[in-house]
Amino acid sequence: MHDTDIAWRPSEAVLREANWTRLITHCGLPDYAALVTRASADPEWFWRALAEWLQFRFRRPPQRMLDLTDGIMHPRWCVGGTTNLCDSAVTPTLEREPNRLAVIWEGESGTERQCSYAELDREAAALAAGLQGLGLGPGDVVGVYLPMLPETAAAFMACARLGCVTLPLFSGFGADAVAQRLGLSGARAVITADGTRRRGAAVAMKPVVDAALAGNTEVRHVVVLRDSGQEVPMTAPRDIWWHELTAATGEAPPPRELLAEQPVLLMYTSGTTGLPKGTVHTHCGLGIKIGQDALLTLDLKPGDRLLWPTDFGWFGGTVTILGSLLAGATLVIAEGAPTYPDPGRMWRLIERHRVTHFGTAPTLARMLRREAEALLDRHDLSSLRAIPSSGEAWDRETWLWVVRRIGGGRVPVLNFSGGTEMCAIVASNILFPQKPCSFNGPVPGTGGDIVDAEGRSLPPDEVGELVMREACIGTTRGLWRDEQRFVESYWSQIPGMWVQGDLASRDAEGFWFLHGRSDDTLKVAGKRIGPTEIEEAVLATGTVTEVAAVGVPDPVTGAAVACVVVLAPGQPGDAAQAQALAEAVAARLGRAFRPKNVVFVTDLPKTRSMKVMRRVVRATLAGQPPGDLSSLVNPDAVRELAQQAGGNKGEQA
Repeated sequence: MHDTDIAWRPSEAVLREANWTRLITHCGLPDYAALVTRASADPEWFWRALAEWLQFRFRRPPQRMLDLTDGIMHPRWCVGGTTNLCDSAVTPTLEREPNRLAVIWEGESGTERQCSYAELDREAAALAAGLQGLGLGPGDVVGVYLPMLPETAAAFMACARLGCVTLPLFSGFGADAVAQRLGLSGARAVITADGTRRRGAAVAMKPVVDAALAGNTEVRHVVVLRDSGQEVPMTAPRDIWWHELTAATGEAPPPRELLAEQPVLLMYTSGTTGLPKGTVHTHCGLGIKIGQDALLTLDLKPGDRLLWPTDFGWFGGTVTILGSLLAGATLVIAEGAPTYPDPGRMWRLIERHRVTHFGTAPTLARMLRREAEALLDRHDLSSLRAIPSSGEAWDRETWLWVVRRIGGGRVPVLNFSGGTEMCAIVASNILFPQKPCSFNGPVPGTGGDIVDAEGRSLPPDEVGELVMREACIGTTRGLWRDEQRFVESYWSQIPGMWVQGDLASRDAEGFWFLHGRSDDTLKVAGKRIGPTEIEEAVLATGTVTEVAAVGVPDPVTGAAVACVVVLAPGQPGDAAQAQALAEAVAARLGRAFRPKNVVFVTDLPKTRSMKVMRRVVRATLAGQPPGDLSSLVNPDAVRELAQQAGGNKGEQA
């Protein structure tokens, strides 16, 4: 291993106190390598041992943790076991330290609310009683269209207590997107708020639900949280205020005993084509897998504090809410945008609330970096001990900036990647050194590998498909009401393997790297390349803060590279700069990948979780319809891009 490549090493104290170390000791094994080997050789042993270490509470222990009689596509988990996710998510901390804070929420105006585990449990129990009084019970789908609030966690736990299936809905969705998901799921109820605030502006939510329910005959109840104080119409008897529903209930029933494989979460994820795909997660599967990823990958411990800008409508919202609860930690929530009302907001929250884990993604980090240099020195970030990351591939410059400036060189980036379908497949590991942008390998229990089109494992330094060779407890139990699409989407490309749709590679020293989505792959004159490599070359110039590289049709090469960039402050954005950026790519990757066009914009199309929507960029540059924009948080960026592209602004090679 070359010391010059290593950007972070764990101290003896980190190694000694790491949750991974505690799991290895619990299993009676000598080291991590022995754990990985046994997990692969005896997966049923591994998942049982993990559940025991997590102290996941079964009311009736499973006869089998894993039964592969029906094959790897349809494993049977926790056979014969019963549980309720609340037993493991809330009850343990409630028994030990009920006054520990479960959630700290801060509004854009600076208003602060705190909610203890005891208060969260009471609110969830009261809401569960109210929902039960409305006739809701096991198997009923309940849409949750809320911003990130303490009540969002309570709503999730209330549904789990009853055996209802929570359907998270992105708080920025318009009526059409909400209507589509409610219709696809067959939801019977919706929990929403009157409204919220983002960047100082009032954002209506209840009226969106009203519009979404036009013509819907299955949703019978709408529970409305009074949050922003906006006046909203209420339609009796369908609509009821949250506070009235919870006040009218008697003694709340305890969490219901359920089959361990009872669905608890229905999360829709957008496909590249067709309708959104409904992933299905169960009480045991979601609890044990999120427990693994939060407590082991993120090294989250009781009393830790996690701040990670996200939305409950994305899987990141589930990871942050459920992960912090399973760990006995505190979730710190910032209403609205990360940089509003000022660009120093995140650093101020870290200092004020002694945040231990600050979650980010490469795009968010680049956005924060624009104005961070002077601001960082004004705040004490010494409470940080980890920087979780997920969502997309890193570029080297931004990764190093995060480690050095946010983490002070002493805090690791705990990077993990997978998807809404199963959470982490590959991850960093706090037990091992880190190279920039890297992972330390597959998460035990996934059988993660990098393969060619025939499913053969690739040697170091070759880019291939990220797959799972083993059954993982957190994997979606099919797709909601669409078994055929489940097989076609994940199991048909390489028989016997789950194909995630990400490009990855590993080096000779065992470090893994992501290279973007395989459907984002560019093929120029027969040569394949991931967008991340091109974007990293552009970012390395230091003259731009964000970039999206896509392929656009070309009559000669089939496809040509186009880059859409956000300029760093003070940069001219003229033809000379565009040519310089194109030459930087050519110098690093070869002239075949020299961008044909460089377009300057003020923002890139992004989701609320700060993922760049490259498919929208690609379609807009090609003059094609951009497709489903329901997850887009900044529609003005698409309009600007269309104008700039139509005007041929930028460099033409």
